[in-house]
Amino acid sequence: MEETTTREKIYKSIRNALIEKTDNPFPNVDFESPVFNELKESEDVTFAQEFTKVGGKFAYCEDYNDMAEKLKYIIHENKNMNVFCFDQILRPLLDEHKINFIDHPEEILNPSIGITFCECLVARFGSVVVSSRQLSGRRLNVFPEIHIVVATTNQLVKDLKNAFSLLKEKYNSSLPSAITVISGPSRTADIEKTFVMGVHGPKQLYVLLVEEVQ
Repeated sequence: MEETTTREKIYKSIRNALIEKTDNPFPNVDFESPVFNELKESEDVTFAQEFTKVGGKFAYCEDYNDMAEKLKYIIHENKNMNVFCFDQILRPLLDEHKINFIDHPEEILNPSIGITFCECLVARFGSVVVSSRQLSGRRLNVFPEIHIVVATTNQLVKDLKNAFSLLKEKYNSSLPSAITVISGPSRTADIEKTFVMGVHGPKQLYVLLVEEVQ
């Protein structure tokens, strides 16, 4: 019986392909060798270089006191916007350094700064990994105009595979419902090919990297 529609022809081709399987034309593909070259710099230097390439703003901090001073400067430079922090570990640190913040979400849609921790930093791509299981939840890396990430040097990993291994080890079989990889501030050129910042998230993204004392 002759096929009468394009759909029937496609279905017949699929059936024939499933029945008459062919040998793999590329049997010697190497799936074990690394895809990427080794990093030329240390993980912290590589992260800083790649992060700034995609529009992020990076600052190295000797300790949490240094971090607090840099945080005050960022807040001052941005005209003292409302600062939001939901993280129970960060809040005492902000209190200690007399940095005013809001820990309830009612005004979060107004121009504001969100301060969070992260899961880890991916050096190769200059990316920040956050998840819904963090104390700050999903809101502070989306709604505020400015997102400030506080991270420590022991949270640096080389590649995405290392980041996911870290998450699996941390959460075992109960992974977060949302894992987000942030590479620079939100940006798009979808509308008339005009480059616009802050369409789908913060216009500015900072990482304050604190030296972890061994």
